[in-house]
Amino acid sequence: MTDSTRRLFLQGAAAGGALVGIGAFSAVSRWLAGEWDNADDFSAFATPTSTEIDAISHMLHRTSFGPRPGDYQRVQAMGVEAYLEEQLHPERIDDSTAARITSRYEDLSVRPIGELLERAPADLLDQMTRDKIQRSLCSQRQLLEVMVDFWSDHFNIDPSKGDARWLKVHDDREVIRPHALGSFAALLRASATSPAMLWYLDGRVNRRRNPEDQPNENYARELLELHTMGVGGGYSQHDVMEVARCLTGWTVRERKRHGFAVGKVEFRRDLHDDEKKHVLGHDIPAGLGAGDLERVIDILMHHPATARHLAKKLCQRFVSESPTEAILTAVAQSFSRSGGQIRETLRTLFHHADFVSSRGTMIKRPYHFVLSALRATGAETDAGPPLQNYLLRMGHAPFQFPTPDGYPLEAQPWMGTLLWRWRFALDLVSGDIKGTSLSADSLLRAAGEWPKLAAHLLGRQPTEEEKTAAAQVPLPLAFVLASPAFQFC
Repeated sequence: MTDSTRRLFLQGAAAGGALVGIGAFSAVSRWLAGEWDNADDFSAFATPTSTEIDAISHMLHRTSFGPRPGDYQRVQAMGVEAYLEEQLHPERIDDSTAARITSRYEDLSVRPIGELLERAPADLLDQMTRDKIQRSLCSQRQLLEVMVDFWSDHFNIDPSKGDARWLKVHDDREVIRPHALGSFAALLRASATSPAMLWYLDGRVNRRRNPEDQPNENYARELLELHTMGVGGGYSQHDVMEVARCLTGWTVRERKRHGFAVGKVEFRRDLHDDEKKHVLGHDIPAGLGAGDLERVIDILMHHPATARHLAKKLCQRFVSESPTEAILTAVAQSFSRSGGQIRETLRTLFHHADFVSSRGTMIKRPYHFVLSALRATGAETDAGPPLQNYLLRMGHAPFQFPTPDGYPLEAQPWMGTLLWRWRFALDLVSGDIKGTSLSADSLLRAAGEWPKLAAHLLGRQPTEEEKTAAAQVPLPLAFVLASPAFQFC
């Protein structure tokens, strides 16, 4: 971004805050005069009429990666409650369009683990990233995609470690995605025995060959600290070691050591500590073998700290960085009452007064910002490296966080990305991102007039100051995408 362009952005911000508009400066006068071109790639769509973010826009902004042209009108016709129930049951939604787009990534959808290990890791990472972006952009099952993103961070695996470079594909396909709106216990069990997780957190080397062998505690510690009870959840170092003992004997066949069934997960009873354990006040008898894992999951699922920890993270993702005690209690109780059913837990969250009143208060993380800009403008993309590089610059490239805690939910770590958000908005509207394009004229034609298009972008009607400021910058659409109002949802 040049200094002159940056000055124009800053001047507009001083004039009107969140600026609104689309196209180049020369187009503004044509919009006001009602002179449109003949492009008409979008169907006409309705936009918000309120001066404040209404219930429809709020639900769309929080349960998706941002509304597309026509989404507001569709939810308006069916009702917010019906839309929410639809999204909570993605299996009922026809998502054939997204399926066709993502089917091109053959290695992700049909390859068994053995064949994945024959592929170049860089190619697999590129395919996973493209697939994620395309699903986030095109899928009708938006809440599912949001939750896949959430659980990918919660059970983060850095695919740069050992065989995880190949096995993360399997984890995304067989662990995260199938359970994202289902049973947390099933998700937890699948993650514990995921070949990628066994590699990443060293579960594959947690074994007891001799009575004096000490267990590898890496996965056990993250299981308690990150995946279930949370920091301060009430577990001790003794509990960590006892859980590690429970999980001895789980192995995965390694690429460098095995020529057959590489990536296969096995339980080796001869490498398992099968003696009595004591976990979080519960006795686990000797002789259970692989059943120790089931006992650990059951104990953690019934522990109040697990419900509390997950409630807080879900509230931080959907409601507020600092959720109130009222919503934390309600969501934790729903989790416990339902036996850890994610769908029921979310239903409670989305119906809570704190969620309803939190409109426009959460800053978008960079990935959400980029996808919401693409969706709002009806952009098309091949999701290739030119687009991925913006996410890398903003520090939020999919599948590339190096530590087990995953990308942060808090706003503070993302506050330094503003300049790159501006650059992305400018390059997107200018057509300077290879493989990504949008049609500003047809989008405007479908909205009907630029104030209505502004309402679509912001989730509310623009103010008079915003309308005036929109005509004072050379690229109004880029400006609104980079404006403070568009950074929040």
